[in-house]
Amino acid sequence: MTGNVTIADCGDSALVAKAVGLDAEPAWRLVHALADALDAVRLTGVHDVVPTYDALLVEFDCAATDHATVRRVLAHEAARLGPHPAPTTPPRRFVVPVVYGGEYGPDLPEVAARLGLSEGEIVALHSGTDLTVRCLGAPAGAPMTDGPPFPKPVPRLASPRTRVDAGSVAVAGRQAVICPMPSPGGWPLLGRTPVRVLDLHSDPITAYRPGDTFRFRPIEPQQWDEYAELSLADCHG
Repeated sequence: MTGNVTIADCGDSALVAKAVGLDAEPAWRLVHALADALDAVRLTGVHDVVPTYDALLVEFDCAATDHATVRRVLAHEAARLGPHPAPTTPPRRFVVPVVYGGEYGPDLPEVAARLGLSEGEIVALHSGTDLTVRCLGAPAGAPMTDGPPFPKPVPRLASPRTRVDAGSVAVAGRQAVICPMPSPGGWPLLGRTPVRVLDLHSDPITAYRPGDTFRFRPIEPQQWDEYAELSLADCHG
């Protein structure tokens, strides 16, 4: 253990660094600062660094490096950063247009009923505050954000859908997400954005990164075509 970070082997070609002894917010900041620091080192053999809420997965080519080398660098960077590192990258803000309800958000009525609120109140809460991207999930770098300030967690669907359209805006538990590409899914759908979430011709393919914020902006269905040619990168500001 180094300071507030434990480091453990994860199979023959990965390590997991976990923040311990910290509240949720500083733990999240620490693992993401550690991920940025390891990326900056460009350690030979390391090919993926995946930060989550309180842990960091470091994957490497075991023919090019080993657990001991990666562990040593991780421990050094964790000690250098300390428990409360300063942010290294200013967060960006994205204003994301969303059509709520109807065919775009078929679960809006059920979510409202479960929470004892009107559909309008659900939309107002979901679109009324900036939500921080906490990590990138599946599929394809889906932005996992804080959930809106609902009075209680939202349960997942009893029967997951076999297909969720790209751009679908979903909530579950205390989290929210935009589905970046068609995929199965079990989270209730509140709406859908017409903008492209991914740009497969860019590197990286996502315009956002952990620490950035989303503010959802309700639009009417007849406004869909006004935004359909835009990507999420065009919504920065």
